[in-house]
Amino acid sequence: MTEPPLKVGELASRTGLSVRALHHYDEIGVLKPSLRTQSGHRLYNQSDVERLQQVQSLRLMGIPLEEVRQLLDGAGMSPPEVIALHIAKLHEHIALQNRLAERLQGLAMHLDTVETASIDDLCQIIQVTTAMEKYFTAEQLEVLRDRRSSITEEHMHEVRDSWNEIIPKVRNAMAANVDPASPEIQAIAKRWKALVEEFTGGDRKIAQAVMTMYQNEGPRLQEQLGEVPTPEMFVYMGKAFAAPK
Repeated sequence: MTEPPLKVGELASRTGLSVRALHHYDEIGVLKPSLRTQSGHRLYNQSDVERLQQVQSLRLMGIPLEEVRQLLDGAGMSPPEVIALHIAKLHEHIALQNRLAERLQGLAMHLDTVETASIDDLCQIIQVTTAMEKYFTAEQLEVLRDRRSSITEEHMHEVRDSWNEIIPKVRNAMAANVDPASPEIQAIAKRWKALVEEFTGGDRKIAQAVMTMYQNEGPRLQEQLGEVPTPEMFVYMGKAFAAPK
């Protein structure tokens, strides 16, 4: 069944991109909507959203927009090829990017079997890539890629399992009004800090970027990735870190 096209505001809302960015993509030829209303408003169909997903994937690899346009128009890369390329790059990142890679692999499988990915699936993928690009500089993403290359897949799963264990414990402690200075929470705080430092390499600016991303994008990221810290958790754990030792 053909899905109805999206207005520019709807596409912006569902992907985390700004209307201004989509207008810019249109103006420079990176993403021109296939349809227009009688009054001239942009409408994006299935193929447009597929192309947008490819654009955002390539941008996250550090490819300039003009090269993205040339790559998609000139080389004629198919969606599976772009996704496969993105997956190869994403496997150089740490926990958050690894989860995104798993989503992209699922989408690639759909396309390889001639199934059409839904607009909603594509929007969800774009949403996460947009969040990473919004909060981390190119240099910071490069640092994360370097750190990822030194970590085994097995250890990555261990880190993810640790977060999946810690976050519910913090949530339950908050609900029970457990004192952040208590031995129980101090033990959790020690593990929390170690996991953050492992991700960031002790880089305070990257740590701040992570916290800001989770605070601003928490609900969206939780919908896509599962357990992620909430803004309230950061406040609670901040009290734990500040508590007298």
